[in-house]
Amino acid sequence: MRRALAGCLALSVSAPPVGVFLTLRRMSLMSDAMSHAILPGAAAGFLVAGLSLPAMTLGGLVAGLAVALLAGAVTRATVVREDSNLAAFYLISLAGGVLLVSLRGSQIDLMHFLFGSVLALDDAALILLGGISTLTLVVLAAIYRPLVMECVDPLFLRTVSRSGGPVHLAFLALVVVNLVGGFQALGTLLAVGLMLLPAVAARFWARDLGGLIPVSILIAAVASVTGLSLSYQLDLPSGPAIVLAAGALYIVSMLAGPRGGLLRRLVRPRHLEA
Repeated sequence: MRRALAGCLALSVSAPPVGVFLTLRRMSLMSDAMSHAILPGAAAGFLVAGLSLPAMTLGGLVAGLAVALLAGAVTRATVVREDSNLAAFYLISLAGGVLLVSLRGSQIDLMHFLFGSVLALDDAALILLGGISTLTLVVLAAIYRPLVMECVDPLFLRTVSRSGGPVHLAFLALVVVNLVGGFQALGTLLAVGLMLLPAVAARFWARDLGGLIPVSILIAAVASVTGLSLSYQLDLPSGPAIVLAAGALYIVSMLAGPRGGLLRRLVRPRHLEA
């Protein structure tokens, strides 16, 4: 439980800020597609070296980056939009990954790939998650200004600078790296939950980007602690419990958040009278 908490807190520091930028760029569903794209690479690493963390991580990184680059290349070469290409590639990747795991692994191995094993994190996995968290914060700090500008006005960024393309690729790499880290703890189907749910919930509590990022990190950390505690007390699967805790915090934020929450909209303030 202590290792699981340390790993989830490391993910809570790195994944929600990436999710905030995904929501600002209206690319939330892209992260879901990318999480499925990781599966065939991780499965290939599993076929080669078994449940080896370096092999599965390297395979997931290669597969995720390949799908992102292929979707972008096909988008530029054809009339189909990027979201449609990502949907096509992620369906192919998901089916291929499940097939690869089934060739050699068992039903238990397939469940491990799809839903993770946060309670089985070892020292190597914790070092990987800590490294991903550190790398994400450093890269976000380095590309923060052009990344914000690309979210607000990408045409202006292309006009005044040539950094738009490299920044976009660096951001996609951060998405893939964090999804690979989430895959180690929560599996491919739940990895995106800790990235997006806190980021969306933070929109109901903070007005600007300077507030969205710390609030999303706080919500993810609370969800991690709450989900792990409930899984321990009630004998529940830890990964789904964490994501459901994040979902519950999103619902509470949607209802009671001061920035456009449902109750705030229903209870309208009285107009001033002379």
